[in-house]
Amino acid sequence: MTKRQLGLSIYPDHSNFEADRKYLELGHKYGYSRIFMSMLEVSGSPEQTKAKFRKIIDVGNDLGYQTIIDVAPKIFDDLHISYNDLSFFHELHAAGIRLDQAFDGATEAMLSYNPDGLIVELNMSNNVDYLNNILSYQANEPFIYGCHNFYPQVGTGLPYDFFVKCSQRFKQAGIHTAAFVASQVGNQGPWNVNDGLPTLEEDRRLPIAVQAKHLFASNLIDDVIIGNAYASEAELADLANTNRYQLEFTLDLNDQLNEVEQDILFKPQHFRRGDVNRLVVRSTMPRVTYKAVANQPHDNHETFQRGDVLIGNDDFGIYKNELQIVLEPHQDQRKNKVGRIKPEELFLLDFIKPWTKFKLNH
Repeated sequence: MTKRQLGLSIYPDHSNFEADRKYLELGHKYGYSRIFMSMLEVSGSPEQTKAKFRKIIDVGNDLGYQTIIDVAPKIFDDLHISYNDLSFFHELHAAGIRLDQAFDGATEAMLSYNPDGLIVELNMSNNVDYLNNILSYQANEPFIYGCHNFYPQVGTGLPYDFFVKCSQRFKQAGIHTAAFVASQVGNQGPWNVNDGLPTLEEDRRLPIAVQAKHLFASNLIDDVIIGNAYASEAELADLANTNRYQLEFTLDLNDQLNEVEQDILFKPQHFRRGDVNRLVVRSTMPRVTYKAVANQPHDNHETFQRGDVLIGNDDFGIYKNELQIVLEPHQDQRKNKVGRIKPEELFLLDFIKPWTKFKLNH
């Protein structure tokens, strides 16, 4: 698996240099390392465009970012760039270009052999045999990346099942992948409509960290990029604190939580048993680790609901101190309710498969 990264988007044709510089510096503080930079519109001569973009790309390079520029065929015409010569983008000091529109396969394959070693990033948001066509022309695979679209208009983002089909084509070929999440405060994008800029429609209004958890949990996305600028510092921090390699659920805790239950919740590396059931997710190792520790019954008379987190109490015999997450409502006084997964994260329970590793926090 490729190391997973976080990224920011900036729009030099709709912003000013100082605001972009401050945003990149703030992102650097929180460990962001990719820049998606839009060049779908150009105002000014090729030299003016080159100077404007290079100035902010150099700031990013000095901070350790990798910048990939989003381009459309019209830009090649406007800037008098040949597909046989990508040196214009190299002179911008960019790491690569993202092709917003497709060519014929042979063109993309040839572009991947550009002498400047620029990454050629492909649009992932189509479930067609586009990638295999390019690879069949013997593309330079280490320089081929994939990145989904974002969708500024509410209601037009990808449905999850379609996203999976598109993404699997790239992941199965071992291609580095990326997708977008939406800031809830950013109002800047490439167009004059901006209802947030996510890849997945169902994620559009979710907290930014939950959106990222969704993308990473799919195991189909390497890099998560904030589509709209400028995200708030709180959003940057929340996303930076998101576990990129395993699901980490955020809990609302019960008041009567005792010391052993605190330890069971937050210390172990939890994993779901391989012999799964429909009632609960079972993390069974705590019952071994904390076998000798007493756990008095409490909060054990209600009907447990999906997303409730339970720990076996002293009346549960061998299952005392086993941790469970409720999938289907039930009652059992041998279990203490110790917390509940936050409502906006409940859908992520669908990603807990046999042997899935997970963490809990609050």
